[in-house]
Amino acid sequence: MRELEKTLFDHIIFIYGKAQAKPIFQRIINRLNYFKTQYPDLSKSSPHKRVSECDIILITYGDMVQSDGEKPLKTLAKFLEKYISSSISTVHILPFFPYSSDDGFSVIDYYQVNPELGDWTDIHDLGKNYRLMMDAVVNHISTHSTWFQGFLNGDPKYENYFSVIEKDTDLSQVFRPRASPILTPFETSSGRKYVWTTFSEDQVDLNYANPDVLIEVIDILLFFAAHGAEFIRLDAVTYVWKEIGTSCINSAHTHRIVQTIRTIFDMVAPKTAIITETNVPHKDNIAYFGDGKNEAQMVYNFALPALTLHSFQVGDAETLSTWASTLDLPSDQATFFNFLACHDGIGLMPVKNILNEREIQNIIDRTLKLGGFVSYKNNEDGSQSPYELNINYLDALGNPKLVETDIGFVARRFIASQSIMLALRGIPGIYFHSLFGSQNWKEGVQKTNRYRTINREKIPLENLERELADTNSLRYMVFSMFIRMLKLRTSHPAFHPWGDQKILFLDSRLFTTLRSSMDGTEHALCLTNVTDRSVDLSIDMRSMPFADSNSIIDLLNGRLFSISQEPLKLTISPYQVIWLISQ
Repeated sequence: MRELEKTLFDHIIFIYGKAQAKPIFQRIINRLNYFKTQYPDLSKSSPHKRVSECDIILITYGDMVQSDGEKPLKTLAKFLEKYISSSISTVHILPFFPYSSDDGFSVIDYYQVNPELGDWTDIHDLGKNYRLMMDAVVNHISTHSTWFQGFLNGDPKYENYFSVIEKDTDLSQVFRPRASPILTPFETSSGRKYVWTTFSEDQVDLNYANPDVLIEVIDILLFFAAHGAEFIRLDAVTYVWKEIGTSCINSAHTHRIVQTIRTIFDMVAPKTAIITETNVPHKDNIAYFGDGKNEAQMVYNFALPALTLHSFQVGDAETLSTWASTLDLPSDQATFFNFLACHDGIGLMPVKNILNEREIQNIIDRTLKLGGFVSYKNNEDGSQSPYELNINYLDALGNPKLVETDIGFVARRFIASQSIMLALRGIPGIYFHSLFGSQNWKEGVQKTNRYRTINREKIPLENLERELADTNSLRYMVFSMFIRMLKLRTSHPAFHPWGDQKILFLDSRLFTTLRSSMDGTEHALCLTNVTDRSVDLSIDMRSMPFADSNSIIDLLNGRLFSISQEPLKLTISPYQVIWLISQ
């Protein structure tokens, strides 16, 4: 048996036991062999040089920008081509399938494009200009799906596709990311049954203890790869394995399922990378790297949004810097998916053991004063704890004690926060509303009665373009500064996602990282002032890799600095960003 096949077989034994492993394994192998005959080029693709400093991922819904009389995916493609074609390498289209709730995350059919958005031709057209990232929402499925409707109607195929639990079962140890009940009653052809629903009564969890479910999901993932997905986001994957008497989160079986998926792609589509979305404490989150070669190629860097926000709110980057100094990569095949904002809120669980209770409460209080909301989860003892902040990231950085009328200042502060994400080692993921300077969409929350809607605005194309054309608008200022920074970042090899990174503690008011290219010949010293006051800094350049240079230049503004004499003296303005490279 070839090495990868043996690895896959070992995973199946671990998940389902020796007695069942062989027939399950053979069913999977049959599928993989057929896939390779249908898509031979994918199996021959190379995972090497998968990403570089040129890779920037835009996160967007398919209907984020809309134009009357045109399918949103076509509108999106035209809009992106006009404004960002040379600055973004990859487009992550959030779930674009038919759905029944949760803005797409309650999928009805994984094989269809929501006809309200467009069709597969539109997805393929986007893939001609950008690399594609797709969502595998496979912890749960819509109650309106064929699978669940079959379950309700007594179809034997779907009898064990879902976790049916006795009503009085003690589930107190189960980790809850929501305040809703974990079990939802449904009337079936054989009576009332209580089904596991981690996120909502419309999102029923799949039962991975049934190997048929895993094989169905494998088929779906291969289908995505066949339709151009170079990156696949495993949504809420940490919850997929249920075992009564445990927390049902981050289990060994869950990790083996992720490793199974990784092994399968290594076998038949090695260029396709998996990204785990696990909104859990940082230590548990990075465990999804596995040994660096056997699990996720990227993990969402979930602690980054809250820690960056905390730094700007208190005007001190010490905690952020200390945490960032621990961000080691386990291999040259794995890296971080760095982001600050997304379609969801700002998670608080990832910083549970990094920020103390008082610091977290201060972030919560400030969020509420700035017009945001807080979502809660249920605890084992029946109490509730804050789970995430629901607020636009630009607004979350505001000062609740002031009415801020200087939009140039607001834009600079926001861009300073984004610069931290861009400077860190990894692949940046930029949410559509961040790139285009959006703010809280309170009207949306009123319409849907869901807190997360505050950062999911659908914008008429005409309105968006009008604001982008107005040089005095916040959108224009944020977008123009952001795009310029992206273009400069992608031009320099020091920002390679596997290049070296050292966090420097030059001043607690600054976040400072020294980035180096993979071959160690190019360097960038990145400094961000997280305060509203100037910082005077003196740097001993003898400890820097620029020591042999006579001068260095700020990549962002072209300012030249002589370093022939020690030390280098800088005055860093409020929320200024400086990227120093050798001349």
